[in-house]
Amino acid sequence: MNKKEVELICSEKCPHIKEIKKVKKQELSIKQIEELSNIFKIFADNTRLRIIYGILNTELCVCDLCELLNLNQSTVSHQLQLLRNAKLVKYRREGKQIFYSLKDEHIEKIINLSLEHIQEEEK
Repeated sequence: MNKKEVELICSEKCPHIKEIKKVKKQELSIKQIEELSNIFKIFADNTRLRIIYGILNTELCVCDLCELLNLNQSTVSHQLQLLRNAKLVKYRREGKQIFYSLKDEHIEKIINLSLEHIQEEEK
Protein backbone atom coordinates (compact mmCIF):
# COMPACT_ATOMS: atom_id res chain seq x y z
CA MET A 1 0.00 0.00 0.00
CA ASN A 2 1.43 3.38 -0.91
CA LYS A 3 0.33 6.94 -0.23
CA LYS A 4 -1.66 7.18 -3.45
CA GLU A 5 -3.78 4.08 -2.66
CA VAL A 6 -4.85 5.46 0.72
CA GLU A 7 -7.32 8.22 1.32
CA LEU A 8 -5.32 10.57 3.48
CA ILE A 9 -6.72 12.62 6.33
CA CYS A 10 -3.75 14.90 6.85
CA SER A 11 -3.78 17.88 4.51
CA GLU A 12 0.02 17.78 4.24
CA LYS A 13 -0.23 14.42 2.43
CA CYS A 14 3.03 13.13 3.90
CA PRO A 15 2.24 10.25 6.30
CA HIS A 16 4.88 7.59 6.83
CA ILE A 17 2.88 4.50 5.90
CA LYS A 18 5.43 1.92 7.12
CA GLU A 19 5.60 3.50 10.56
CA ILE A 20 1.82 3.77 10.74
CA LYS A 21 1.45 0.07 9.89
CA LYS A 22 4.03 -0.87 12.55
CA VAL A 23 2.20 1.12 15.22
CA LYS A 24 -1.20 -0.27 14.18
CA LYS A 25 0.08 -3.83 14.73
CA GLN A 26 0.83 -2.91 18.35
CA GLU A 27 -2.30 -0.82 18.87
CA LEU A 28 -4.23 -1.31 22.10
CA SER A 29 -7.80 -2.56 22.08
CA ILE A 30 -10.63 -0.18 22.95
CA LYS A 31 -11.08 -2.07 26.23
CA GLN A 32 -7.39 -1.62 27.12
CA ILE A 33 -7.56 2.10 26.30
CA GLU A 34 -10.66 2.49 28.48
CA GLU A 35 -9.03 0.65 31.40
CA LEU A 36 -5.86 2.71 31.07
CA SER A 37 -7.91 5.90 30.93
CA ASN A 38 -9.79 4.87 34.08
CA ILE A 39 -6.54 4.31 35.98
CA PHE A 40 -5.29 7.75 34.99
CA LYS A 41 -8.63 9.25 36.10
CA ILE A 42 -8.11 7.66 39.51
CA PHE A 43 -4.61 9.15 39.71
CA ALA A 44 -5.96 12.55 38.63
CA ASP A 45 -7.58 13.25 42.03
CA ASN A 46 -5.46 14.98 44.69
CA THR A 47 -7.06 13.17 47.62
CA ARG A 48 -6.63 9.74 46.06
CA LEU A 49 -3.02 10.53 45.19
CA ARG A 50 -2.38 11.63 48.76
CA ILE A 51 -3.87 8.36 50.03
CA ILE A 52 -1.76 6.33 47.59
CA TYR A 53 1.35 8.22 48.60
CA GLY A 54 0.48 7.75 52.28
CA ILE A 55 0.36 3.98 51.92
CA LEU A 56 3.22 3.80 49.44
CA ASN A 57 5.56 2.06 51.87
CA THR A 58 3.34 1.24 54.79
CA GLU A 59 -0.06 -0.04 55.80
CA LEU A 60 -2.46 2.45 57.40
CA CYS A 61 -5.96 2.22 58.81
CA VAL A 62 -8.74 4.64 57.89
CA CYS A 63 -8.20 6.65 61.11
CA ASP A 64 -4.49 6.96 60.35
CA LEU A 65 -5.32 8.29 56.88
CA CYS A 66 -7.88 10.74 58.31
CA GLU A 67 -5.26 12.19 60.65
CA LEU A 68 -2.51 12.16 58.04
CA LEU A 69 -4.62 13.94 55.42
CA ASN A 70 -6.73 16.06 57.79
CA LEU A 71 -9.93 14.70 56.23
CA ASN A 72 -13.08 13.23 57.72
CA GLN A 73 -13.71 9.49 57.75
CA SER A 74 -16.52 9.66 55.19
CA THR A 75 -14.27 11.35 52.60
CA VAL A 76 -11.38 8.96 53.18
CA SER A 77 -13.64 5.89 53.10
CA HIS A 78 -15.26 7.03 49.86
CA GLN A 79 -11.89 7.55 48.17
CA LEU A 80 -10.59 4.22 49.47
CA GLN A 81 -13.64 2.50 47.98
CA LEU A 82 -12.84 4.03 44.59
CA LEU A 83 -9.23 2.88 44.92
CA ARG A 84 -10.40 -0.62 45.86
CA ASN A 85 -12.79 -0.75 42.91
CA ALA A 86 -9.89 0.24 40.63
CA LYS A 87 -7.84 -2.60 42.17
CA LEU A 88 -5.11 -0.21 43.30
CA VAL A 89 -5.33 -0.92 47.03
CA LYS A 90 -5.96 -3.98 49.14
CA TYR A 91 -7.18 -4.23 52.70
CA ARG A 92 -7.13 -6.50 55.69
CA ARG A 93 -9.37 -6.47 58.71
CA GLU A 94 -8.04 -6.56 62.25
CA GLY A 95 -11.00 -6.49 64.63
CA LYS A 96 -12.99 -3.37 63.78
CA GLN A 97 -10.10 -1.70 61.99
CA ILE A 98 -9.37 -2.03 58.29
CA PHE A 99 -5.80 -1.52 57.13
CA TYR A 100 -4.99 -0.45 53.59
CA SER A 101 -1.91 -0.95 51.46
CA LEU A 102 -1.05 -0.87 47.77
CA LYS A 103 -2.33 -3.83 45.78
CA ASP A 104 1.04 -4.52 44.14
CA GLU A 105 4.37 -3.02 43.15
CA HIS A 106 3.02 -1.63 39.86
CA ILE A 107 1.29 1.26 41.61
CA GLU A 108 4.47 2.10 43.49
CA LYS A 109 6.41 2.07 40.21
CA ILE A 110 3.91 4.40 38.55
CA ILE A 111 4.17 6.88 41.43
CA ASN A 112 7.96 6.70 41.67
CA LEU A 113 8.47 7.06 37.91
CA SER A 114 6.11 10.04 37.86
CA LEU A 115 8.00 11.64 40.74
CA GLU A 116 11.31 11.05 38.96
CA HIS A 117 9.91 12.73 35.88
CA ILE A 118 8.76 15.76 37.89
CA GLN A 119 12.06 16.06 39.75
CA GLU A 120 14.01 15.71 36.50
CA GLU A 121 12.16 18.67 35.03
CA GLU A 122 12.78 20.75 38.17
CA LYS A 123 16.56 20.59 37.67
